[in-house]
Amino acid sequence: MVSFSVASMFFHEYTIPDIFSFVSRSGLNAMEFWLETPDFWLRDLPTDEVNACRKTHPEFTQLTVHSPILDLNPCSINPDVADISVESAVRSLLTAGELGASVLTVHPGRRTAKRLPGNADFIRFDHYISVLREAARGCPAIIAMENMEPAVNSLLCTPDRVRQLLDEEPWLFFTLDVAHACSKSEAEALRYIELCHDRLVNVHISRFDHGKAHFPLDRHASMARVMACLKDHRYDGCLTLEIEDLNFDSILSAEEKIAVLTRDCAFMRECMG
Repeated sequence: MVSFSVASMFFHEYTIPDIFSFVSRSGLNAMEFWLETPDFWLRDLPTDEVNACRKTHPEFTQLTVHSPILDLNPCSINPDVADISVESAVRSLLTAGELGASVLTVHPGRRTAKRLPGNADFIRFDHYISVLREAARGCPAIIAMENMEPAVNSLLCTPDRVRQLLDEEPWLFFTLDVAHACSKSEAEALRYIELCHDRLVNVHISRFDHGKAHFPLDRHASMARVMACLKDHRYDGCLTLEIEDLNFDSILSAEEKIAVLTRDCAFMRECMG
């Protein structure tokens, strides 16, 4: 059964208990907890507080985790940046286990220069994958790689490339970012689903609009078609709203953010029902 979720960074300015309360009030029944959520990240990762909130909110059927990505790039040409980025991804696996998360989403990295990736970049990517493969042994959380927007220096931004990676790495799963895919076209998002649905465990759902990613769904027909495709392929993982609050015309209050999520949650439930 599909779980209806949101990325915790939509409420980045609030405390962990507040975030759980706000998400619950919106009608969602799951959460993607970003480790870089400030109240968690800047206080030495208090996993006990997150676990206590989960006990307080038994209505949450799932917790997924997003690994750190800010300032990081596992494929960086700078070996120090690459090393700490890979180490951070491995540590996030341990944290996901402590939180009882079902899925850990990771990013693939990118070529540092805004040029087409070359052999050296893919060698660094292969090293990153090999380290994750070893770290995944015995870890209860599933590791899912996310597709990136089709930028010139992106290492993983087409359905065919993601399918190739999944075929090469049978232990690895897939997080589809719909807005990243739709920055090329709606058809691209549907092709990701058609090619990779057998390994799809998390979907970041939001709109691409005005040249920017991660707008609310707002009952948009393209989002309905994406969810219809997911339903046709019997998707049963998390459907995770990933909304950038800076895309709004003004700073939203907590109540306004809850209202946005409530509307999108109702739409998702109708589409997936």
